[in-house]
Order: sequence, then structure tokens, then C-alpha cells
Amino acid sequence: VRLVESGGGLVQAGGSLRLSCAASENPLNIRTMGWYRQAPGKQRDLVAIITAGTTTYADSVKGRFTISRDTAKAIAYLQMNSLKPEDTAVYYCNVRTTWYSESWGQGTQVTVSS
Repeated sequence: VRLVESGGGLVQAGGSLRLSCAASENPLNIRTMGWYRQAPGKQRDLVAIITAGTTTYADSVKGRFTISRDTAKAIAYLQMNSLKPEDTAVYYCNVRTTWYSESWGQGTQVTVSS
């Protein structure tokens, strides 16, 4: 599955960004769509994931980030509000299909200045 991400950039603390991830797969074959992030020198961590309408968030982003999915178009969004400098990372889209294959996007940089 090919994933195309967009929406990263530079924003001041307290600002907002929206990331998008478009998957080249029949939406009916997608089991989960999610976002992970990796800061320099750190491991890649889950940010948010959506499965059949159920969402899960990392504690650090609860109440600030919202994941959603356009099921008709196999597109996932991550609305990020009240951004903090510690949110600075490369954000990766992740898709898992109904046959349990897994794909990653190329990553998009999010930088939050203080």
C-alpha cells in the first residue's frame, strides 16, 4: 500500500496543523490507520490510531489531537491543536490491511517553535 502524507511544517507553540495521509488501497481492505512520530534520538511512538471508528491516543496528545478518517477515500487526518515544542518530530502514517500487511509513509516534519 502506498501512502502519501502532507501537512507538516513549522508552527509556533499554541498553533495548529492538520496532517493528511492518503492510501492507495481499497478502503474496504484497510483495518487501521494511524500516526506515529519520531523525535531525533528517540524511538518511534504511537500518536493516534483509528479502527472501525474507535480511536486511541497517546496520553501526551489526548485533548489536543484528533484523528479521523474518510472511509470512502482511505484518507486519514490528524488535527493537531495547542501544539507544544515537545511535539516536534517526524510524523509517519501507518496503515494495516485486513490481511495484516503493514505500510508506512515517508514521514512529514512537524516543528513547533517556542
